[in-house]
Amino acid sequence: VHQQSALGAQAQSGIPASFMVAQAAHESGWGRHEIRNADGSSSHNLFGIKAGAGWKGAVAQVTTTEVIDGQPRKVVAKFRAYASHAESFNDYARLIKDSPRYSQALASANAGSAKGFSQGLQSAGYATDPAYADKLTRVINTTLRLQRVVT
Repeated sequence: VHQQSALGAQAQSGIPASFMVAQAAHESGWGRHEIRNADGSSSHNLFGIKAGAGWKGAVAQVTTTEVIDGQPRKVVAKFRAYASHAESFNDYARLIKDSPRYSQALASANAGSAKGFSQGLQSAGYATDPAYADKLTRVINTTLRLQRVVT
């Protein structure tokens, strides 16, 4: 479903489309837990990207679970909202490519290392889940296996 958007983001960033599709699947529970706007519509945020102080676009405010001091806690957080899923892929690719904190993850992605990419994201603070890298690596590897079966 998101292959064209992922391929466009791959051309922009060098991150393999399969890695991005897998991360979108992981972040959205394979599309079942997409971040919603207050009116119930989709925020099109497939990557769980938060809206920090520098974000000037639309936001969706939702309750999420963050690991704080080793304990899972429910918090209300602002997430970026997009007009389309393609916009989400492009913003994600720009974030990973342009932010120095993700340089290790980007280098590993460009080298085709799912484990290195996932560990680079976790080391850079992409997610608070201490098992994020392991979980994402498994999803990427599953996605790659499924692609080989289909093609």
